[in-house]
Amino acid sequence: MAARPRYAVGDNIVLKDGFVRTQKDGRAGTITAILPTDSSVQYRVRFETENFDRRIVESDIDVSHSAAPTLKEEAASTPQSGSWLKTSSIRVRK
Repeated sequence: MAARPRYAVGDNIVLKDGFVRTQKDGRAGTITAILPTDSSVQYRVRFETENFDRRIVESDIDVSHSAAPTLKEEAASTPQSGSWLKTSSIRVRK
C-alpha cells in the first residue's frame, strides 16, 4: 500500500541541505504534481531558480522550513462547485 502524500499541488516547500548544489535560496520550490508510486511519496517540484521540474521524495523535504501542508480535511469540507462542463450549453448539429 502506498503512503499518503503530506503536501498538495501548489504547496511551497524547502529541501533539506545538500540535495541541491545551489545557494540556500535555491532550495525553495512549489509542488506541481504528486507522482504515482508504490513506495515512498514522490513529488514533481519547480524551484524558484530553475526553469524545469525535479522529481523528489517526501523525505527530501525540510518540514521545519516548509509551509504547513494543506490539510486534506479542509479541502474535503469545502463545497464542490459542480462540473465545469455545462451540458445545457452544448449545441448539436442535426
